[in-house]
Amino acid sequence: MSSKFRYAALAVAFTAAGAVYSVGTKPAEAGTQCGRASWYKLGGRTASGERNNPGALTAAHRSLPFGTRVRVENLKNGKYVVVRINDRGPFVGGRVIDVSRAAAQQLGMMSSGTAKVRIVADGKELRGACPA
Repeated sequence: MSSKFRYAALAVAFTAAGAVYSVGTKPAEAGTQCGRASWYKLGGRTASGERNNPGALTAAHRSLPFGTRVRVENLKNGKYVVVRINDRGPFVGGRVIDVSRAAAQQLGMMSSGTAKVRIVADGKELRGACPA
């Protein structure tokens, strides 16, 4: 099975029966969420059913509802971007969000591929400790 089809199968499994959870996670609760972000280039459709657009300011998160607006701040350079959750992921341990190519450019993380970030959703910070 190719990785493209494996990814699609995982996305379908996470949205089965109307629930939107990834394996081993709970819906995001109030608090602060920091961790590593990566950017991805994926063709085809997202888990929400939209056509993937690398030029749009979108992202993948494990548990936030589709359509949630999220402010992602690069803790190294202070740059930030507001993205809309339209996909599930990341599926790599230690990462909290995958952003589109356009979002990665605004965050200044294209060459490194990843960045340590703080995530704030719809004015509420998410669970997970951030360094001072």
